[in-house]
Amino acid sequence: MTVKYTKDHEWIAVTGSTGRVGITDYAQSQLGDIVFVELPAIGKALEKGGEAAVVESVKAASEVYSPVTGTVTAANEPLADEPALVNSDPRGEGWFFEVELADASELDGLMDEAAYKDYVASLD
Repeated sequence: MTVKYTKDHEWIAVTGSTGRVGITDYAQSQLGDIVFVELPAIGKALEKGGEAAVVESVKAASEVYSPVTGTVTAANEPLADEPALVNSDPRGEGWFFEVELADASELDGLMDEAAYKDYVASLD
């Protein structure tokens, strides 16, 4: 499994030609308590950098962007009833959707974990 990160604080964990997408621990900590998540429909076509989902917290609503171009193959339905999973386990049970990658080379433009940590450190 390969994990990559975007400058918009999404992560994508890729196994084969499928990626599971969520927001980073940094993103959920900036948002505060998550109260609502709007997930993409299965079968929806996503563009790299395009809006894929919406997350609302007590502070603000924010878009979740797709790190890659592809088609949604799964959505994390438990988030509808328990959006706080994004806060408690952003890299585990708090994932948002899975996407079938249209072009795996798009991953090359994303950051690895070390680069993402450096990026987040530069924001403080």
